[in-house]
Amino acid sequence: MPDPSGTLGGPGEPARGGQRDSSRRTRHQEVAGKPERLHKLLAQSGIGSRREMEELIAAGRISINGETASVGQTASAGDRVKVNGKLVQLRFSDRLPRVILYHKPEGEIVSRNDPEHRPNVFTSMPRISAGRWVAVGRLDFNTSGLLLLTTSGDLANRLMHPRYQLVREYAVRILGELTEEVRRRLLDGIDLDDGPAQFASFQEAGGEGANRWYRVSLHEGRNREVRRMFEAVGVVVSRLMRVRYGPFALPPGLKRGQVLELSEADVKKLLADFGMANPEAGRAPRRPRER
Repeated sequence: MPDPSGTLGGPGEPARGGQRDSSRRTRHQEVAGKPERLHKLLAQSGIGSRREMEELIAAGRISINGETASVGQTASAGDRVKVNGKLVQLRFSDRLPRVILYHKPEGEIVSRNDPEHRPNVFTSMPRISAGRWVAVGRLDFNTSGLLLLTTSGDLANRLMHPRYQLVREYAVRILGELTEEVRRRLLDGIDLDDGPAQFASFQEAGGEGANRWYRVSLHEGRNREVRRMFEAVGVVVSRLMRVRYGPFALPPGLKRGQVLELSEADVKKLLADFGMANPEAGRAPRRPRER
């Protein structure tokens, strides 16, 4: 198979899942923040989207210091916030979110709630002191490749929102070659159970023997969409790997099961690209340590 990897404009060496350099722990320690709207605070802490948090507040399923929270309420550092009776750690917006690139192997699920108790991607993530990792979209159990995760629910929602039309590119292996007619159908659009679907691009990528590799891209991420599109034209996918998501390509040196964390500079650029304010912009500069 041709090398499916791309380039990434961020420094840093890939690390095994769950392992981090101790210096990064210090860099990302949480500090007290000013009062913020509760639904926004929960979203940026990775609990869910702002809309989901507002719905939970309206349903009386969130409390602050033992009292049922109300829509529009604020929370401060030191407040005890519970969601569905479970205490959550809050991440205030005067800290940059964290963003991880993960090379997901086959055989892991992108969910914390699985009745079959299969391995999930979150056990491979670095530990964080507040909030939780939010996956940007999903890859199914048998699909490998690039998966983005962040500590910011707001950022995750923007990366997934249809209005940004972020490209998802995949390397696909099938048995045999495709006819020009089949490729044209997949580019022009076919009807699936949940609506029409089409590839934005379709290129040959080599292969040996009966196996053929192709590169395809699309601008949405419906459940098993790539596999279902090929199945709709009578072709079975034997291997599927995501190699790009929006501005990020799977780094060449990032092996299966490894993570690569974006630098602070790359995170700031990502926030600016998606119209999000730099949360550290209004903070006073750190005072140098006395010797």
